[in-house]
Order: sequence, then structure tokens, then C-alpha cells
Amino acid sequence: MQKQTRREFLAQTAAAGTLALAAQSPLARQAWAADKAPDMTIAKWAGPKDLTADQLSQAAVKLTEQAIAGLGGLKRFIGNGSVVWLKANIGWDRTPETAANTNPDVVATLIRLCLDAGAKTVKVGDNPCDIAQRTYAASGIAEAAKKAGAEVLFLDRTRFRDTAIGGERIKSIPIHPAILECDLVLNVPVAKHHRLATATLCMKNYMGVIEKRNLFHQAIPECLVDITRFMKPQICVLDAVRILKDHGPKGGDLKDVAMPLALAAGTDIVALDAWGAEVLGMKLADVRSIGLGEAAGLGKSDYRSLALKEIAVS
Repeated sequence: MQKQTRREFLAQTAAAGTLALAAQSPLARQAWAADKAPDMTIAKWAGPKDLTADQLSQAAVKLTEQAIAGLGGLKRFIGNGSVVWLKANIGWDRTPETAANTNPDVVATLIRLCLDAGAKTVKVGDNPCDIAQRTYAASGIAEAAKKAGAEVLFLDRTRFRDTAIGGERIKSIPIHPAILECDLVLNVPVAKHHRLATATLCMKNYMGVIEKRNLFHQAIPECLVDITRFMKPQICVLDAVRILKDHGPKGGDLKDVAMPLALAAGTDIVALDAWGAEVLGMKLADVRSIGLGEAAGLGKSDYRSLALKEIAVS
């Protein structure tokens, strides 16, 4: 039997969801329509900014919880018994305070919320640039994810398989099958500078599901559009608790790290990247993948034109 592509799987599940909704009572359908959640939430810390390490950890948890709650909760995206792949950025042998990887408290909170929403399994994994055993440990993500109840997976590079993604520039690229087989990919990057792509944001984070990344390096913005279109993002969470403003993607001195103490979640990946560019102090034109993604119909760069909810957290 020929294996489904991720695109075919998502099309099938979307159709099933529509049928399930149609089978509900008219009253239930009306309630669902009246209570339709926003496209994007932005949670910003409104409490004291001079935080201890423990207080910063608590702030990251609260920001994540409030952003997801404002979006309507993860039950909006996760069915009972679902398998979720949480695609954090775990690319670098760097500790959390360097902002080179996704905040481990954000990751752990999302795992808990996924399980509470009915997920059967949450898997956490990335295809790092540095040695995986070191990046998973130094980032704090492996320990945090295990404590939260997730399966932490090291991606065996021999298992990546050429996958037709039908892009304008990239027709096929090796992708790990475990990522293609899950029910939901929850894309959770950290906002940071990148010397080749200008910024690492949500679209850029999908480079962690592929092999042969050198193919992307020849035209990163165009290739990011190709892989994003194939992945069909349903929800992304952009971590801006700490951000790396220079010398990315790995980072150098801690003077390059800023603390916006913010987090955004949403269904429009282009809008999230536009917000992330703004947080990094960049112009939209500087991050070409944003304009190309909008031109390809992947979302809107004017995130304030969406159904947007901003939340003050303290």
C-alpha cells in the first residue's frame, strides 16, 4: 500500500472534521460559530521585569498558558488519542539563557496542555546542527520534556526518506517519517537573528524536519515557502520570552540576548513571523520569506488585520 503524504492526511482529517461538525446538533454548531476563537494571540508580561530565574520560569509558563487559552485552547487542534510532534528549536549546544533554542519552560507547558487536550502521545525532536545528545541536554529541553510526559526522540538520519513536497524550487527533500505520520506538528521556534535567513521564526523552524539543508541555503526564503506549504501549519507558537538579536543562529555573547517576555500563538504562520520580525527590530522587507509566504497565500503579514487578541500577563 502506498503511504499517505502529510498533505493527503491533513486533507482527509479536515474532511472528517467537517463531517463531525455537520453531525452535531444545530444548537451545537451555532455555539461553535459564536465562540469561534481568534486567529492569533500575543501574550506580554506586564509584571515586574527584574525577575529571578525561578520567576522567569513562572513567567514563561504563564505566557504560554494565556496565549493558548486566548486562542481557544489546544482542543481546537487536538483530537482524543492524537499523536503530536512538538517541533521545538533544539539545534544548538547552548544553554537556555543564550536564546539559541526554544525556552524549555514553554516546551514543557505546551506538552502538558497537549496531554490535557487529549493527546495520546507528544513527541519532541529536532534535527540539530550540533550533536543532538549535547543540544538536547544543554538546551534543557530533553529534561523538561521528559518531566512533562513527552517522548524525546533523537532523529536517526538514516531513516530520513525523500519526500515529494511539490515546491516551486524544491521538488523533494528527505523528511523523517515519524514527523509525517503524526496527527499534528506543533511548531514552536524561538525568535532569533540568523546570518543567512536574517531571522529564525516559524517558517524557518521547519528546516529542522529535513535533511540536505544545503539545498535550502542556495535560496532560503523560496525554499521556506516550499516546505511551509507542504507542512500545512495548523498552529504555531513563537517564543519571544528571550530572543537572540545578533550573531544567530547559534549566538555568542549574552549581550546579544534581549528579554521581551512575550509569546505569540496562532493559525497564520506569516502573521506570526511578521510579529517576530517586529520583536527582533527588523523590517518585514528584511525577512524575505514573510513577503514570499504572503504572496504564496500562506498568510497575512499585517497581523493586526486578523482576529487578534492581546493579553497582559502578570
